[in-house]
Amino acid sequence: MTHLMTLLINFLIKLSRILPLLMVIKKKKRKKRIYIERNREEGNVRLWNDYFSDTPTYPENLFRRRFRMNKPLFMHIVDRLSNEVEFFQQKRDALRRLSLSPLQKYTAAIRVLAYGSAADAVDEYLRLGETTTRSCVEHFVEGIIYLFGEEYLRRPTPADLQRLLDIGEVRGFPGMIGSIDCMHWEWKNCPTAWKGQYSRGSGKPTIVLEAVASYDLWIWHAFFGPPGTLNDINVLDRSPVFDDIIKGQAPQVTFFVNGREYHLAYYLTDGIYLKWTTFIQSIPMPQGPKAVLFAQHQEAVRKDVERAFGVLQAHFAIVKNPALFWDKTKIGKIMRACIILHNMIVENERDGYTQFDVSEFQQGEDTGSSYVDLNFSTDMLTNIANMMSVRTTIRDRQMHQQLKADLVEHLWRKFGRDEDNN
Repeated sequence: MTHLMTLLINFLIKLSRILPLLMVIKKKKRKKRIYIERNREEGNVRLWNDYFSDTPTYPENLFRRRFRMNKPLFMHIVDRLSNEVEFFQQKRDALRRLSLSPLQKYTAAIRVLAYGSAADAVDEYLRLGETTTRSCVEHFVEGIIYLFGEEYLRRPTPADLQRLLDIGEVRGFPGMIGSIDCMHWEWKNCPTAWKGQYSRGSGKPTIVLEAVASYDLWIWHAFFGPPGTLNDINVLDRSPVFDDIIKGQAPQVTFFVNGREYHLAYYLTDGIYLKWTTFIQSIPMPQGPKAVLFAQHQEAVRKDVERAFGVLQAHFAIVKNPALFWDKTKIGKIMRACIILHNMIVENERDGYTQFDVSEFQQGEDTGSSYVDLNFSTDMLTNIANMMSVRTTIRDRQMHQQLKADLVEHLWRKFGRDEDNN
């Protein structure tokens, strides 16, 4: 009996010690988020009167500056998302009160992407909380990728390739379809365990974007995700940029340089890239007028991809500022959505800033020696032997040297005499 009493007393003593802890845990679980009545209807009315009414407070140029696109394009995106993405459809709650309007949600997402600000920066104007803003951003980028990704992150079609070839020939580079380079996006909230894998040089973790851009700043290829410790060559080893060519799914291209025929289009690059048939670098220390002229033109045209990176970061400061998300998948979706929106803006506004009149290339007539073979089948079955043969051709150093020498002569004949006369 005494033993049982002792056990009971010990149990009660332990229980008296545990009970306060259980009460604290219970209180923590019962703690609720403070509700703030933001009067979301007032925020919607203010937004409508400022930008979307028949007599808006702010004119078109300020709309373009703050939303990064013209109003018709913005309203097109609003219409598609409102009709096809459930999150952006306005509904009523249990009290029959309307939820946030689609315009409030779109504007919150665009402001965060455009200014790279924290999620609660739009609370005072648009009247929605931090977690709601973050949810708007996540659903917005997913909706953009779902609705517009296939069209605005596509590979060049035969018509696109022909236009790029024509412009490249006018600029003195027959067979050139763009320039390729890499950009680093700093990752502020990179997990500590990954920091060594993603950091180099400055010591700050970054994620790499490999992109191909054309003369009008359209980004045709985007490969995002490699860690920042990789240089451009290591990223290229992982990149799918040549997969379509190796698999025989890319259209056949034919062009002539200095009287010689070639069948692989190429990109302009900086000096770090390898001497492959599909890459043309500048001449580091040019000797003689022909080499100097080639270096000047190559370095000028190669800036297309640098300009594309600059415009992308100017449009959407979120990819210029350090990334605040923890999840790398969400960061990748944000980058893809920003590139899609960038291409949509380029398509909408390219006529206002492009230096070339492409209408002369749209008449269906041959205007140069570069053309796409429309009879070439891209549905042929491939085997490992053919794929290895194409891969070897892409990496042919001797053909690279021959193409580069022909381009030097071609540029000298096209532009050299004019500069002598000047």
